[in-house]
Amino acid sequence: MKKTEELKLDESIAGSVEVLNSLQITEECRGFDAASKEILKNKEILAVILKHVVREYQRYSYQEVIRFIEANSISSPEVSPGRTHTRISGENKEYQALNEKTSYFDVLFSAVNPELSDEKVIIKLHMDVESQKDYKPGYPIEKRGIYYLSRGISSQLSPVITKDEDYNNLEKCYTIWICRDNIAEKERYSISYYEMTNVRNHGECRTRKEDYDLMSMVILRLGDEEYTDDVSVLKFLSLIMYPSRKNLLEELSGYIDFKDNEVLKKEVIDMSGIGYRVYQEGKDEGRNEGRNEGREAIVLNMLKKGYTCEQIAEMTDIPLDLIQKIEEKNVLPAM
Repeated sequence: MKKTEELKLDESIAGSVEVLNSLQITEECRGFDAASKEILKNKEILAVILKHVVREYQRYSYQEVIRFIEANSISSPEVSPGRTHTRISGENKEYQALNEKTSYFDVLFSAVNPELSDEKVIIKLHMDVESQKDYKPGYPIEKRGIYYLSRGISSQLSPVITKDEDYNNLEKCYTIWICRDNIAEKERYSISYYEMTNVRNHGECRTRKEDYDLMSMVILRLGDEEYTDDVSVLKFLSLIMYPSRKNLLEELSGYIDFKDNEVLKKEVIDMSGIGYRVYQEGKDEGRNEGRNEGREAIVLNMLKKGYTCEQIAEMTDIPLDLIQKIEEKNVLPAM
């Protein structure tokens, strides 16, 4: 596929309110699995990850990778002035087949495969991005990833193959695992790549890579401490998964730059995550007053950002009835 614009490969992406909101939620709900999954639904975040770990995207800029993410994979909620449609709605997140285990996916979407597409024919890459809190949940992550890839391949065809739908229609699948906790010290901040290859031939064989290059798995292991090496994608993931540094926005600016968006100035003021720290102090020291203040701060901040009571209950350990009471006694300013 021809490049639509000439862009520097290291050009950063303009930061949006949605990305900043997700960073705030990740900070406030640090340690909650749902918060880490939430941030991966932003297409700017996905573009940075995909550029660095998906072979088909490595020679393209972040901006171009965003354009490869298909328009029908982006949700269309109401947008306030200064905000953009940056959230992944995604494809069906549940695969269920007769007599087979149901599979649930965190962020499932498709994007253009620039190596095989042209102006007339668009070939897709099918992406599955998983935020895995526990790297050792009792089984090898590698086996689960291979199973997810197999389901991604099989789901592209109906159970009965017809003349109009055959194996020529199969498109490549990626599963990308971002593992955060329970990682051995020697394995922290490491990356493993797995894919199908033609390892041996006897006699004259003309194998085409595009005919068997249908499954790729990437496992990224983090470490919950400040990352100081120079692997770009690991530095980026360390920043967004553990966004507690005072100079966070400055460090992110090489990937996602917020400085030119005037609408974000007010949002930046709220980046301290103070609500969750008050809550934690109250819980750790047994001070119910501090605990309640912290919970209320979290709920009000998330309600202000547009989350429903049910979503907040799912992403935190705060009971739904308490969230609803906080909502009822507070009148939130219009966004």
